[in-house]
Amino acid sequence: MIGQVLSERYQIVSRIGEGGMAIVYLARDLRTGHNVAVKFLRPEFKENPEFLTRFQREAIAASKMSHHNIVNLLDVGADMDNPYIVIEYVDGKTLKDIIRERKRLPEDVSAQIAIRILSAMQHAHQAGIIHRDIKPQNVLVNQKGYIKVSDFGIARMVGANTETLNDANKSVMGSVHYFSPEQARGETATVSSDLYSVGVVLYEMLTGTVPFDGETSVSIALQHVQAKPRPVRELVPEVSSAIEAVVMKALEKDPVNRYFTALEMAQALKIALEFPEKEITLDTPVLAIEPPHRPAPSRNRRKRNRERLLIIGLSLLLLAVLSHGAIMIVRRVISSTTAPYLLNYDERAAINEVLRAGLKYEIKRQPSDLPAGTVILQSHDPGFSMERGDTILITVSSGAPLEERSVPHLVGLLKDDAQVEAERIGLNLFETERLMNPARAGTILAQKPERDTPLALGGTIQVIVSGGEVVIPQLEGEMYALHEATLNSSDLVVDIVDRVAVQDPTQAGRVATQSPKAGTKVMAGTTLSLVLYELDAPPTTMPTQTDGL
Repeated sequence: MIGQVLSERYQIVSRIGEGGMAIVYLARDLRTGHNVAVKFLRPEFKENPEFLTRFQREAIAASKMSHHNIVNLLDVGADMDNPYIVIEYVDGKTLKDIIRERKRLPEDVSAQIAIRILSAMQHAHQAGIIHRDIKPQNVLVNQKGYIKVSDFGIARMVGANTETLNDANKSVMGSVHYFSPEQARGETATVSSDLYSVGVVLYEMLTGTVPFDGETSVSIALQHVQAKPRPVRELVPEVSSAIEAVVMKALEKDPVNRYFTALEMAQALKIALEFPEKEITLDTPVLAIEPPHRPAPSRNRRKRNRERLLIIGLSLLLLAVLSHGAIMIVRRVISSTTAPYLLNYDERAAINEVLRAGLKYEIKRQPSDLPAGTVILQSHDPGFSMERGDTILITVSSGAPLEERSVPHLVGLLKDDAQVEAERIGLNLFETERLMNPARAGTILAQKPERDTPLALGGTIQVIVSGGEVVIPQLEGEMYALHEATLNSSDLVVDIVDRVAVQDPTQAGRVATQSPKAGTKVMAGTTLSLVLYELDAPPTTMPTQTDGL
């Protein structure tokens, strides 16, 4: 399979994963040069009508959607002997991987991730698609913090003749830790079922555990139907009562008592983030939007217009929280890490710890009384907050000390000049921190050891360096293209971390959110994170290709 070219376009590069129904390969699009993912139905299921139907259904569901929080369909293979679909490749981790690594996520980050999942669900539900298998394993987080919902393999199209034999027989569909009580009973999944599953995912992000667990699938399913989950604050007291109320409402046994739409639940989370101290009960009304699956009584035109404006207003508020949260997810989940404890470690073991923390390393050797190869110093204290990709200096013993040198006075020198001075007498220089300071960028602000301190030949002087000072410009609401050239020639590093879809063409290309805010003083080289508005693309359809499956 590796090296094979599909449809004279997609060259298979490597196998990257597999699930119960499909095998996924990384491929190169020879026309665009982009990486894509190609999902093949597992060989043992090619003759199975039920799994063929599910695979077809994933293609049909994906073809009805185009959304920045959904793994989008790019192409459908027409080879009936080896069915495949081509989807967007997401270079990152699953949300489940991140929860396993971090145990649990901060409240604000958890809510922002949930809002993005709900944004995807709102789009799917408006297209008449129920996912039915929302779980952290099906939520992808790429290297820039984009949240992507994947795997619509067991999705149900509302009002379409796409029910499988499993559906007709009321068999359980979904993943046992995350499906709703009605799915556990074998009933038809609805919009509310997906929202229950999002509630389970949010519960797990906040607490590090699922609300129900057990030794067998049956015992877990019964808990979904009968048991009440432990309150979030009982497990993590620092979670706000407002966020807990949203989670518990989403986990109500009766769908009537949950949120009616994904948009409504997203708005409730936004309110809970803004007013965490508010004592919200499960009976507190959040919004009164009529559920789309229920027949509504006749209303006069004025009332219908009022409801339409309410929904539009909620959508705009959701856009605002989406644009703000993208930057937070990047910084709090994707980019952040801490310095590991390295002292007295063997050199190889220390390097492994640094790499595991997502950091780079630099090795310096210095005579000491400790055995050669033992870590005697580290540039950043254990637990020090760092960005992934930062460098930590590891000073390793080279054995018994020989000669010593007197540390020179370096404060006030430019780093390059200080480097020359240190090396002239056989010492090394390492920058441990760069701080915003009115002093010229590159100026040494502090040093350790201090001047005139004896230091073994080959030892390292750690220095804190000025990063200069830059004022952040006002960009929110501005057309990004008008400022792009100026920003590229400035002392700032521009990073477009997300794009939020809008239907108003006059907003497309404008800056939705910036961080840091305008007027903030930062040091040179600081990343200016931007979220841009982009024009919402209409749903795509591929009726001919899908039929070819």
